[in-house]
Amino acid sequence: MLFSENLEKLIQSFNRFPGIGRKTAQRLAWYLVAQDKNFALNLAETIKTTVESFKTCSQCNMLSESDPCPFCISPDRSDSYLCVVENSSDIQILEGMNEFKGRYFVLGHLLSPLDGYGPEQINTAMLLERIENLHPSEVILALKPSAEGEATIHYLWELLKDKGISITRLSTGIPFGGDLEYSNLNTLANAWKRRYTVQ
Repeated sequence: MLFSENLEKLIQSFNRFPGIGRKTAQRLAWYLVAQDKNFALNLAETIKTTVESFKTCSQCNMLSESDPCPFCISPDRSDSYLCVVENSSDIQILEGMNEFKGRYFVLGHLLSPLDGYGPEQINTAMLLERIENLHPSEVILALKPSAEGEATIHYLWELLKDKGISITRLSTGIPFGGDLEYSNLNTLANAWKRRYTVQ
């Protein structure tokens, strides 16, 4: 190998990021090694400190620096509405709409048997416990419109349909297969406002 093995490891690390291909990973790696060493070392320390400070909230399964997380302990959030999302990052996207003041629950994954994600891997037992504790009047399934998202919505509807809770989902507007993070806030807000009952 003509280039450094360490550089190749750095490229491969960047290549694991979502949306980062090999060429972009190479550019990032070369950018880092070309910078003042303090920049790269400070970045590494920030990554280490941040990753080590995060834990999983025991109530909503969100990644947070505190347990319970700020959304679970806030007196300004309503227990009447529970929004179910795939990832912790989805919460940040939804909060950007400034439309929702309820509670959250993070599944962690969508149903995808081929990838090894069944009902146990999407924390359904923890979700049921969350619902028992909060007694929400509405559960909003804010999941991406993909094959895995549709399968998860159908499964959760079957799980919750006899509990006397309104189960809703986001309306159309977000493209099929698209993540919430790639939707602009207006599109997301419209999909949120026009959410409809799952049947």
